Amino acid sequence: MTDADDRTVHAAGCVLWRRSADGGLEICLVHRPRYDDWSHPKGKLKRGEDPLAGALREVAEETGHTARPGAELPTVRYLVDGRPKEVRYWAAEAGPGTFTPNSEVDQVLWLPPERARERLTQPRDRMLVDALLASLHRE
Repeated sequence: MTDADDRTVHAAGCVLWRRSADGGLEICLVHRPRYDDWSHPKGKLKRGEDPLAGALREVAEETGHTARPGAELPTVRYLVDGRPKEVRYWAAEAGPGTFTPNSEVDQVLWLPPERARERLTQPRDRMLVDALLASLHRE
């Protein structure tokens, strides 16, 4: 293991989706007041935590919804304060739940894919919308 491996921050999340009343696809984005950004629900893994279990835990904590995982999506890698961060993502269909604002996430939005892509703060998160659409098309 290299020093970079020891320093890597491991995180996981989901591109959470549901069908609207008219059958259209909606993607859930979360607003984090600490960063004033819009992103997919995600967070750091606990020590020894399975990445998929961590992704589902983060979805529940940040959106109030359970989720049914689907295909694994591309892993996103970037630097945070000089440290490498690796976020594994899954497509996940939203289950029951109710959002309650908290200190970590104060708003959620359910948007059609094109509007979700536009609202995402980080360009690196936008390709995950395309990956979700491709994974749903294969099902």
